[in-house]
Amino acid sequence: MISIPVRWILISLAAALPVFAEDQARNQGPREALRPLNDLVGSWRGTGTPEGTREQKQRGFWTETITWTWQFKKEDAWLKASFEKGKHLGAAELRYLPQEELFQLTVLTPDKESLTFQGRLVKNQLTLERESKEKNQSERIVLTLLHSNRFLYRYEIKPKDRSLFTRLYEVGATKEGVAFATGSDTTPECVVTGGRGTIAVTYKGQTYHVCCTGCREAFNDNPEKYLKEFAERKAQEAKDKKP
Repeated sequence: MISIPVRWILISLAAALPVFAEDQARNQGPREALRPLNDLVGSWRGTGTPEGTREQKQRGFWTETITWTWQFKKEDAWLKASFEKGKHLGAAELRYLPQEELFQLTVLTPDKESLTFQGRLVKNQLTLERESKEKNQSERIVLTLLHSNRFLYRYEIKPKDRSLFTRLYEVGATKEGVAFATGSDTTPECVVTGGRGTIAVTYKGQTYHVCCTGCREAFNDNPEKYLKEFAERKAQEAKDKKP
């Protein structure tokens, strides 16, 4: 019988762990990957300011209404945003690319120019970049979730001959019609995504809640699927809480 040293076994296991972790990450679907951004869903009142002097900021000040909703197509899911009276952005789609393990944001400017950014979510901050060959510079959008009812996004550029990004403008947004969350917040959970359930839906005489019109359409198309997933998710959460 051949005896294998314990240290060889440990080395082999250690070498296999990164691959296993990578496979797990790639197995995460778009809906699961985007779930940490659930708080974006809803309507927001945004206030934008450009970089510059105090006078330039006051002169360039603007307001916009931002609306985020979920979108679904079979097993695919993404977040869609519209910017009413947006000075720099008109619409956007935020997706997760499992193979690349990256988030992808495609924005449409008011003059119909389409720009695609990619990046990662770290804690509460999503940083997405693109390279502009026409302008010979790097560009990025940084979206920061400060609270369930408050987020910021800023647009920055870095010319090829520079080492640091420079901010061009920033928008601070506050969710409309919702008070800041407290410890006594009893808003129901969306049965589709786990977000804040603000819209009531019914099935077989029972009332449930969803967070947006996109989730409402998905639920109405296949209520059994989402109720089953919701029950499994709650069961897993209860199991994870057990000591």
